[in-house]
Amino acid sequence: MTTEYSGSGDPRRSIELLWGTAPAPKRGPKPKFTVAGVVAVAVALADAEGLTAVSMRRVAERLGVTAMSLYTYVPSKAELLDLMVDVVSAEAVRPAYESDGWRARLHEVARTNWELYRRHPWLLQIATTRPVLGPNVIAKYDFELRAFEGADVSDVNTDMLLSLVLNYVAGAVRAVVQADQAAQTTGMTEEEWWGAYAPLLAEVLDASRFPIATRVGQAAGEEYGAGDPVRAYEFGLERVLDGIATLLSP
Repeated sequence: MTTEYSGSGDPRRSIELLWGTAPAPKRGPKPKFTVAGVVAVAVALADAEGLTAVSMRRVAERLGVTAMSLYTYVPSKAELLDLMVDVVSAEAVRPAYESDGWRARLHEVARTNWELYRRHPWLLQIATTRPVLGPNVIAKYDFELRAFEGADVSDVNTDMLLSLVLNYVAGAVRAVVQADQAAQTTGMTEEEWWGAYAPLLAEVLDASRFPIATRVGQAAGEEYGAGDPVRAYEFGLERVLDGIATLLSP
């Protein structure tokens, strides 16, 4: 996957666009579009064709204007990506949790982020080590931190534990997204791929040379065929939460 980096645009312009604080022009015709409208088109394009399809030129084409006209709303692709991340982050914010207790709430956090990535898989292609400092991203962070309300845990550990869960979800959902993309690119499902390769592997594989891989691989294949990334995700999430429980237990 091609990787883009958030926070790569002009700092002041990015903050102004994210928070809507840019001064309105005093002269000239009324703008034909809004920044929100431009971002919505970019998100729809990324959802339909992937992040590599998003460029100032392609977004401008969808709006029926020139790329130069688009720069009057968003100065570059860097700021546009930040705006895209911020706008879809709003989908993960809820008025309140459905459940009580940190474990049930973290289940909600994990599920919400899993669903967010499934709707917008291009998010996995944007490295956010320099976070998008927009209102929706911060609202999402605030909401997710509240999963630990009532737990005996420090603020610093709260931040690290949330990162642990979010990083786990992103890694697990990446496997599902990649499987989807492999099927779309090759025209072959996982079952079809294994059906083609397994007999050929059996002709050359010496089980005595790789006894553990052979035994475990056979058991896994009999249990869930070509693979079950959702089951693996659910199993792994429980182990992550079990680990958190050892820290939060009195």
